[in-house]
Amino acid sequence: MGYYDDHIHNKKEQNKGRSWLLPAILGSIIGSIIILMALPVLSQTNILPYDLGSQNENSGSPNEDVEIQQDLDGDGTFEQNLQVDVQSRTTEIVEEVSDSVVGVVNIQNQSIFGGPTNQNSEDAPTGSGVVYKITDDNAYIVTNHHVIEGADSVEIVFADDTQVEADIVGSDVYSDLAVLRVDDEYADQVIPLGQSETINVGEPVLAIGNPLGLQFAGSVTQGIISGKDRLIPIDLTNNGVVDWQAEVIQTDAAINPGNSGGALVNMQGELIGINSMKIASHQLEGLGFSIPIDMARPIMEELEQHGVVTRSYLGISPYSLGDVAQFHWDNTLNLPEEVEGGVLVSSVESTSPAGQAGLEQYDVIVELDGEPVMNVLELRQYLYTDTSPGDELTITFYRNGELQEVTTTLTSQDF
Repeated sequence: MGYYDDHIHNKKEQNKGRSWLLPAILGSIIGSIIILMALPVLSQTNILPYDLGSQNENSGSPNEDVEIQQDLDGDGTFEQNLQVDVQSRTTEIVEEVSDSVVGVVNIQNQSIFGGPTNQNSEDAPTGSGVVYKITDDNAYIVTNHHVIEGADSVEIVFADDTQVEADIVGSDVYSDLAVLRVDDEYADQVIPLGQSETINVGEPVLAIGNPLGLQFAGSVTQGIISGKDRLIPIDLTNNGVVDWQAEVIQTDAAINPGNSGGALVNMQGELIGINSMKIASHQLEGLGFSIPIDMARPIMEELEQHGVVTRSYLGISPYSLGDVAQFHWDNTLNLPEEVEGGVLVSSVESTSPAGQAGLEQYDVIVELDGEPVMNVLELRQYLYTDTSPGDELTITFYRNGELQEVTTTLTSQDF
C-alpha cells in the first residue's frame, strides 16, 4: 500500500510543476504579435538602424551584385553603399579564356565524303588546342604531338564554329607538343601563360577542351592539383619498351579523349599546363596528366622559331642492359658481378661523337659525366635534358670487362 501513497504524491508534484507552461506559451505568442505589428512603425520613424524594405528591393539572382545600405552613424542617414559580388570565379575564368581553346582536327587523306582513303576505318584524331600568341599577322596554337601525328592537314575549329586550315609550324615527339599557325584574323583571344613551378598540391584548377571530339566542344571540368613532378613512362614506338619519361602535373579534373592539347587553368585564369593524357582503368579514377607550362614554354618557342627541337647527339644505337640475357653478361660481355645495369652499344656511327671518341659495338656505358646510367631511358633523359650541343661529355664504360673512360664533344640533332 505504501507504493500507492507515494505514487499519488509524486503525481501531484508533477502536475504542479507543469502549471506554468500554458501561460508561458500564450505570453510568447502575444509578445511576438505585438513586436511584428510594431516593427513597420519603428522602421518609419528611423528608430531601427536599417530599412526593412531594402532586403526585398535589392534582392536579385545569385549572380548579380547586391547593394546593401547601412546607417553607420545611427542618425537615419544611409551614407555607404556596399557592393557584394557573388558571381562565381569559375564562371569568370571560363568567360575570360574559353574562346582561346579551340578544336584541332587531324585530317588524313580523307575523301570528299569524309571517309579515310588510306587508313583504318577508325576516325582520325580530334583534339584540342590553345591560342597562346597573336602577332600582327599570325595566331599561334599549342597542342599535343599525338593529336596531329600523321596528319596530311590540320583544321582548327574556333568557339564561334569558324573552321580554318592551319599550318603545322613544328612538332616534337618527346615533349608531345606541337605548334600550329593560322591568320590572326580568326583568333580574338589569347590565354595568359602562368607558372607551373609555383603551383601547390590541392590548388583548384579547370580543364577546358573538347572531350569526344567537337560534339562537346568547350567542355569545362573542375578539380585540383593532385601531384607535381610526376614521372610517367612513355612507349613512343608501341613496341612495349619505355623510350621516354614524361614529367607531368597530375590532376583529378576529368581529361577524356579529345581533351588532349587543351588547357589546364589556375584560378587566376592562367595557362599552367597542356592536357596530355589519362590512365584509364576500371580500377582507377581521376588520374589525368598535363604538361607543365614551364617545360612547354621553351619547346613552344623553339618550334615557333625553328620548326624543330634541337637536342644533343651522341651517335649510338642503345640497348638497355637489363634486356640482355644474363648468359651474355657473363660470357659475351665479361661484366664484373658488381655491374647491375647500363646501356649496351649496339652500333656506332663512325663520324658521330661516339665514333670519334672510339666507342665500339658491345661496349657497356655505365656513367655519363659521373652520373650512373642504368638503361636507355636514363641515357636519353641525361642527354636531352642535362646537356646541350657543344658540351663535352665524359663516358664511363666497360669493354671486355675492363672499365674505361673517354671524353667527346656532343653535336646536335633535330627532332
